[in-house]
Amino acid sequence: MAPNRRRFVKYLAKLFDLCALGASIVVALIAFSSLRSMTLAGSMAMRIKLGDCLVFAILLFTWHYLFIFCGLYVSKRLTTQRTQILEVCRATVLATALLILSARVFDLGIVRPSFVLFFWLSCTFTMVAGRVTARWLLLALRSRGRNSRFLLIVGTNERAIEFSRQIASHPELGYRIVGFVDDDWEGTEAFESTGHTRCCTFAGLADFLRANVIDEAAIYLPLRSYYEHASDFVSLCEQYGIVIRFDSQVFQMRNSRARIQDLDLEENSHVYYTAGSAEIVPAMIKRALDFLCSAALLLFCGPFLVLISVLVKATSPGPVFFRQTRIGLNKRQFTIYKFRSMVVNAEQLQGQLLAMNEMTGPVFKIKEDPRITPLGRLLRKSSIDELPQLFNVLKGDMSLVGPRAMSLRDYQLFDQDWQRRRFSVKPGITCLWQIHGRNSIPFEKWMELDMQYIDKWSLWLDLKILVQTVPAVLRGAGAA
Repeated sequence: MAPNRRRFVKYLAKLFDLCALGASIVVALIAFSSLRSMTLAGSMAMRIKLGDCLVFAILLFTWHYLFIFCGLYVSKRLTTQRTQILEVCRATVLATALLILSARVFDLGIVRPSFVLFFWLSCTFTMVAGRVTARWLLLALRSRGRNSRFLLIVGTNERAIEFSRQIASHPELGYRIVGFVDDDWEGTEAFESTGHTRCCTFAGLADFLRANVIDEAAIYLPLRSYYEHASDFVSLCEQYGIVIRFDSQVFQMRNSRARIQDLDLEENSHVYYTAGSAEIVPAMIKRALDFLCSAALLLFCGPFLVLISVLVKATSPGPVFFRQTRIGLNKRQFTIYKFRSMVVNAEQLQGQLLAMNEMTGPVFKIKEDPRITPLGRLLRKSSIDELPQLFNVLKGDMSLVGPRAMSLRDYQLFDQDWQRRRFSVKPGITCLWQIHGRNSIPFEKWMELDMQYIDKWSLWLDLKILVQTVPAVLRGAGAA
């Protein structure tokens, strides 16, 4: 579920402009009334009829498409601020001309020269101020490393180098170039003379992807001569759930959805592939629900969390919370919080208990784990130990629903690349594995359930999993 944030920003820009136009009509009406020494109510009663309101509503609709035609909602990442302001002024001049034309056709008596002047000044100022502010906030946010996308460039030819220069020269894009991938060829020396270096060759690519955070990959290979390399790379990225960008539709991918997205890098457009759902609105609703529900649950359960904290502290020496590094979205590491249910040195003792592991695959689970405290056994059976993960959901490291967060140790023991696609979405507190038996399910089946969740994700699926989690927790099936 890699949300298309640019599309969401475009929706916000359209909504902002419509509000600016509506507010400008009101401002112009107030200014018109003041110049005529009339009350606003009197001016509205005299000048505005029901038909006039309908005309203004139609104008709003028409202005919306006029602004689209003027190109106000295509990416402005490489457009100078001066050019962007001029584009807005041109669009508002056309909108004002359309207002004057409509006033003549429909006999809108209120649309006098003073009304037109204040309307144009108001909508132009508001729309320019909004874009300047948004541009400044976006640059400030991304220049501080927030909301960054880690980009891997495949190829070392001139087009790849030029693409990296354009990306690097515009920090507001929010991209961080991880490096270049390529084998030795006749242009390698020229590439290295530019100051760039390769992070790996194609032979070491799989190991590099396992060890590094990669959100997107842009392919700049001559496909005729490097088709096999490119095809293998695309298949590998698909397994990992990494977004892929390239120039044309040349690959057939089963588990990813395609979208056309223009980065406005000198007419350089890409086909955009992502695992899972690419719809922005459901993804934004999911994050909003995660935030609101986790905040509400933390407030509601506050006294209970304090009680559990006291019991943990009173029944076993050591900290109240268990903290561990887990692997999150696209292999980003984060610290997970749980109520401590084991002795303090539990992780150090794990090596001595490997022969008792009852799970297949890299995961370590023992039903009668000797490291678990008496209170911890009760907390695990009821899943109460996982309640502090609501703080992780609130922070955005996790979601309420998603594949279970894996420890760094377990991740490093994965031996199938297709399983790593589970890291293309945020981990969750509950998931299909949780409601289908948890530790009683073999590891391979667990991974298949995660792939099923990613491929079939919807808000409705999340809701069903949340509802089914309650009886699963009460039964305690598979808990350890």
